[in-house]
Amino acid sequence: MKFHIALGALIALAAATVAKADTIKVGITVSQTGPAASLGIPQRNSVALLPTEIAGQKIEYIVLDDATDATKAVANTRKLIDEDNVDVIIGPSITPAALAMVDVVGEKKVPLIVLAASARIIEPPTGAKAWVFKTPQNDSLMADAVAARMAQDGVKSIAFIGFNDSYGDGWLTEITRALAAKNIALLDTERYARTDTSVTGQVLKAISAKPDAILIAGAGSPAALPAKALVERGYKGRVYQTHGVANADFLRVGGKDVEGEILPAGPVLVADQLPANNEVKPVAQKYVSQYEAKYGAGSMATFGAHLYDAGLLLTAAIPEALKKAKPGTAEFRSALRDAMEHQTGVVMTQGVANLSPADHNGFDARARVMVTVRDGKWLLLP
Repeated sequence: MKFHIALGALIALAAATVAKADTIKVGITVSQTGPAASLGIPQRNSVALLPTEIAGQKIEYIVLDDATDATKAVANTRKLIDEDNVDVIIGPSITPAALAMVDVVGEKKVPLIVLAASARIIEPPTGAKAWVFKTPQNDSLMADAVAARMAQDGVKSIAFIGFNDSYGDGWLTEITRALAAKNIALLDTERYARTDTSVTGQVLKAISAKPDAILIAGAGSPAALPAKALVERGYKGRVYQTHGVANADFLRVGGKDVEGEILPAGPVLVADQLPANNEVKPVAQKYVSQYEAKYGAGSMATFGAHLYDAGLLLTAAIPEALKKAKPGTAEFRSALRDAMEHQTGVVMTQGVANLSPADHNGFDARARVMVTVRDGKWLLLP
């Protein structure tokens, strides 16, 4: 009898071990607190909308807060890999943290799906960056749209007010290129920190350059600070923002001071306003419906949709990876990286992704629309 009990226990233990090994572990690090919390909170919330099973395999999500701190994001990355043995990581929310994580995932050979915008995170997709993908649109794609809209609006000159970190750096590089192509002059460049409480000096300098328009290159609610300061100082020119502000918190903090501002955004921000034949619309509407059913009307933010899109990418790639290896192994992580790199025609909330060894984002013009703020809401521009 004792032998049978012992044997039964061993069989149960072995079965449990196999089941555990077959669970795909997804590590997530996002900015649930700190200056980028308005990005990270909807990302954390969106985890509840991700699939719990793909191709017959259970999916386990391990979610950590990096507090909008690059050092903490790196520590989270090492914990997720070394202690939790994750097969893939999603995050972080901001570009500086993402850039800091690249070498770690490259060294450990664990695929990373980033939720931050800068193209620098994935380009060129060689070395450590061969393990890095991202679901937000590249800042280069969005900068082209901003410059084209400025030209359409008759803008001949602008001033730039942006974050003094890699997000601002990326936007300054890309908008400078895009402006040159449209013969629009960049008259002044000002920078500020995400944690600043005043940008009066920067705003006064920008206004004194007498530009036709001002581009604010910030993300989340901190991008409302220059917008409000411009109104306070009587600036009457056009104001443009980046896709980093596409959430309700920006509208709440900015209030009437961000009325009329123009920005590029992912289609999901105005999902119900998209044409009926837009192929992204059904996927975007599904996400908005699910998110707002759980968290309340008007609560959806494009930042959460980026995480949801990471789930769609994994849903497409995991079945291919499972043909080559079992979860929890180096071979599976490598197979998953390879599978993601060759996904084409993946319809997401933000666009249609066609990834390749040369492009770890895969979006084209279908991943952007131009919107403005009208009566405290987002309005799709023609």
